[in-house]
Amino acid sequence: MGKTVAVVSDRPRPGDVPERGAAPPSPPGPRRPGRTLASLGAGVAIEWYDWSVYTTFAVFFAGQFFAGSGSSAVLKTLAVFAAGFVARPIGGFVLGWLADRRGRKFAMMWSISLAAAGSVGIGVIPTASSIGVLAPILLVSARLLQGLGTGGEVPTAQTYLAETAPPHRRGLWSSAMYISISLAVLFGTILGAVLSAALTEQQMSSFGWRIPFLIGGALGLVILVLRSSLPETDVFEKTRTHCGHSIWKEICRHPALQLRVVCFCVGGTVVYYVWAVTAPAFAISERGIDPTSALWAGSIATVLFMIALPFWGALSDRIGRRPVLLMCFGALVILMFPLNWMIRDDAWQLFVAMSTALIFVAGLASITPAVLAEMFPTKIRAAGTRVPYSIAAALFGGTAPYLLSLFDQLHLPAAFPLYAIGLMAVSAAAVYLMPETSGISLDDEENGS
Repeated sequence: MGKTVAVVSDRPRPGDVPERGAAPPSPPGPRRPGRTLASLGAGVAIEWYDWSVYTTFAVFFAGQFFAGSGSSAVLKTLAVFAAGFVARPIGGFVLGWLADRRGRKFAMMWSISLAAAGSVGIGVIPTASSIGVLAPILLVSARLLQGLGTGGEVPTAQTYLAETAPPHRRGLWSSAMYISISLAVLFGTILGAVLSAALTEQQMSSFGWRIPFLIGGALGLVILVLRSSLPETDVFEKTRTHCGHSIWKEICRHPALQLRVVCFCVGGTVVYYVWAVTAPAFAISERGIDPTSALWAGSIATVLFMIALPFWGALSDRIGRRPVLLMCFGALVILMFPLNWMIRDDAWQLFVAMSTALIFVAGLASITPAVLAEMFPTKIRAAGTRVPYSIAAALFGGTAPYLLSLFDQLHLPAAFPLYAIGLMAVSAAAVYLMPETSGISLDDEENGS
């Protein structure tokens, strides 16, 4: 491995005897953790805002790009949402490769640029009444651009966060990722509620829906400047001298890890996209709930989700990742049918169902960045996690909103809950078979990876 690198661990090891009078070792971590978390979190938030605000406003702009009745146009618009996931594995591999080759910071600069460009593109596309079939083509193109950026953002940011966190608090720090993502979803939902209250339905369909996309593009430029001051992680710097390896060959050496990531992610990504992102739009388009009331109900439920995140993360640092994940998957399997049935015709029903589901979804989301980072060695940590994660998100998360609405319109209310339960069972089995990773070092030279 070359020269030996000494790594300070915050946990005593068997046989360690501290020198008399010596101060206890300080846990590793960034020199300015507050600034690091703020810069990283703001970038993740804006990128996820650009990605998820599409579903929040789909019900308002669907008719501007697609012909047909309200529900038919919304289904086509949600199909474009799913199409954006096609680009995520590509962006995940390319930007993950750059993160493992050129650095985490370098890849994150590119990911925010692509996402911002896609958001601006959606905000300025002329409607189908102006340019005909070219309008939906441009919409798909902008969505694919967003997919490229988002495909590289999450794994690289997750890797950066995990590599800078103290090992004994990695679960707690990991929760900051989805706190940022939730702030983005919350901001988009509140913006939707404010705009739908301030503008008429005709104004929302005419120009109001463009406002959030243009805001996202502008904020992306601000985050690009903030990220330019982020330092590279120490763990990556220690392996920079070994960057001559073939990342693709290294990834192919770990097929079992790739399969484990896919199986681990399929259940969580479906329930997250349904309950944290799509539920308000579903309640509006399929249940006829007042848009403003539904969006406010979703906003309050998202706040509860954010509050739960750090508690689950801290709990995983104390009792382990596996018990937390198995507990939450089990609860969601039991609750999927009653919560889906609960959303009928009133905003309070949406609020209760969303809040209950999101309390347990928070347990999955809070520690996913830590779990994925702890699976892989440093030299392929970003690309190795991103490709299978993106595939799982594309095949199952990206199609979840579409399938939820489709099964409902086909009068098959039991189909989607059964589908989600099956995927969560696969994920729970993967968690049961994986080793406990809480508190391990991410330094390959210490691990002997």
